[in-house]
Amino acid sequence: MRTLSILILALSAVGCTRWSLDHHLNSAYRAYERGDCQQVMLELSQAERKSRSRGYLQPEISLLRGQCLERQNLFVDAAQTYEFIISRYPVSEYAFRARARLETLQQLGHYPPAKAAKAASMAL
Repeated sequence: MRTLSILILALSAVGCTRWSLDHHLNSAYRAYERGDCQQVMLELSQAERKSRSRGYLQPEISLLRGQCLERQNLFVDAAQTYEFIISRYPVSEYAFRARARLETLQQLGHYPPAKAAKAASMAL
């Protein structure tokens, strides 16, 4: 009976953590829809703390963070966030989306093409 009680307690704690993580991610998406990037960043930080054992959620969290950085006109930070996703999770759906965001930033003139950025850094 004691073992069963411990098992139930452990499972309920895991469920609460997952529920809390989902709550923060959902709240971040709702705040993004409202255009409240400050609240998005807060919710994403809380979600990251809860998701450390669930690495598969990091690219989703990072992509939403990058999109919010774009909304705040922090294009270089957003691009670096996208590059992080691409380098760390190269075959994920989020890497595909990050590449598309980088291409859009380049087309809009907010971020230099990869070759131009590499040449500029070598000139320094």
